[in-house]
Amino acid sequence: MRLLLISDTHLPVRAKDLPVPVWDAVDAADVVVHAGDWVSVDLLDALEARARRLVGVYGNNDGPPLRARLPEVARVELGGVRFAVVHETGAAAGRERRCAAAYPDADVLVFGHSHIPWDTVAPGGLRLLNPGSPTDRRRQPTFTWITAEAVDGRLTAVDLHHLAPARSGR
Repeated sequence: MRLLLISDTHLPVRAKDLPVPVWDAVDAADVVVHAGDWVSVDLLDALEARARRLVGVYGNNDGPPLRARLPEVARVELGGVRFAVVHETGAAAGRERRCAAAYPDADVLVFGHSHIPWDTVAPGGLRLLNPGSPTDRRRQPTFTWITAEAVDGRLTAVDLHHLAPARSGR
């Protein structure tokens, strides 16, 4: 099962649309996971129409229309892997310990909020993944997203993709 993990798209505030390589990844994925901060319902509608399957949560920048359609936490089993998805996990210090306690039945926690890619494993085995942002890199050198495969209860082929910002042509 091919997965696309994205978060913090902030459309149309930070970009008018997702980059073409991300839409290509949507088309290639069996499941798209969005960890919040959509900002506009338009992207939710577009992903629901285009993705084979969509799992998403709302973030701190998502207003009532998105909160009415999305949960704060999503839990789903994909390819035998138990996922939890949430937008915020708190400070980086102590994150693995806190998340392992908060999501004891998950194999993988996908989260967002910081716009900083993250891939660690907590004591006990919970894998924490933050795909960063494909549209708002903040202090990061590139825009990012993650693709992965869930096969027979294992998460494999986890790849962090990078897209350099366009040059201004000055």
